Amino acid sequence: MPVRTRKLIGAVVLIVLVIVYAVVATAMATLYLPTASGWVHLAYFFFTGILWVVPAMFIIAWMERVPRKDRAGGNETRR
Repeated sequence: MPVRTRKLIGAVVLIVLVIVYAVVATAMATLYLPTASGWVHLAYFFFTGILWVVPAMFIIAWMERVPRKDRAGGNETRR
């Protein structure tokens, strides 16, 4: 797959990931934390705010991977 196509797909997946993750994290907070203290809310949103980075790292690594034909030929400048 060409690098440009891979980056386009990765960018769309990242945007969808962030939107879906934010909606799910907020829905979970409203379902399970309505009577919790402010510190619990702070801790929850701190950790859920950091947690989305894990799947994003894998998506970005996939986007930046050099195609096999470029690895073998040493032509890594074609990005």
